[in-house]
Amino acid sequence: MEDPTFKLETVKKLLQQFFRDKQKTKCNGDALKLMAELLRIFVAEGAARAGQQAKVESSPTVETEHLEKILPQLLLDF
Repeated sequence: MEDPTFKLETVKKLLQQFFRDKQKTKCNGDALKLMAELLRIFVAEGAARAGQQAKVESSPTVETEHLEKILPQLLLDF
């Protein structure tokens, strides 16, 4: 089974939101694939850390508060 990933068009639109000159700035296919893979890894790591936090707190489900607790360190690691 293939790992889930982000659609390249979605990644492209996300990146374009931060371009200063949206008409001149372009992303090639390889850059979009690389960014999609980075986003996939970031989301998977966040989910894993939030799961660990829920486990530490003996919670049967992962809640938003677990993600909020791990987010500062996750952002520093990436």
